[in-house]
Amino acid sequence: MKSTPRYRMISWVAERYNVHPQTLRLWEREGLIRPARSKGNTRLYDEETCRRLESILTLTRDLGVNLAGVEIILNLKEQVEQLQREVEVLREVLRRKAAEENQVPRTHALVRVGRTQIQPMDGD
Repeated sequence: MKSTPRYRMISWVAERYNVHPQTLRLWEREGLIRPARSKGNTRLYDEETCRRLESILTLTRDLGVNLAGVEIILNLKEQVEQLQREVEVLREVLRRKAAEENQVPRTHALVRVGRTQIQPMDGD
């Protein structure tokens, strides 16, 4: 069961991550973060948006990546995650297909006739 997402206002996020609110607005205009909006148009930051913000801050503050580089890196990260989801779906399809192929058809089943004899069973 999923819990209700928690949203934070821009002032809380700015203070928590030591970022000026205007910087957060700029990054939103640049498309780097996508906070939700309330009915009154207030920016609301959920956990996923905050994690993305943490990635941006790590790239810019710790690694010295500029915003153009951040955008490229984040887009590549999203593409990798999408490909990983697709690979998981394909693995599941292949696993099911292999399981189907490894089943013995009823027409080839072996049945015990006596205590020690096994003989092939003809089709139904």
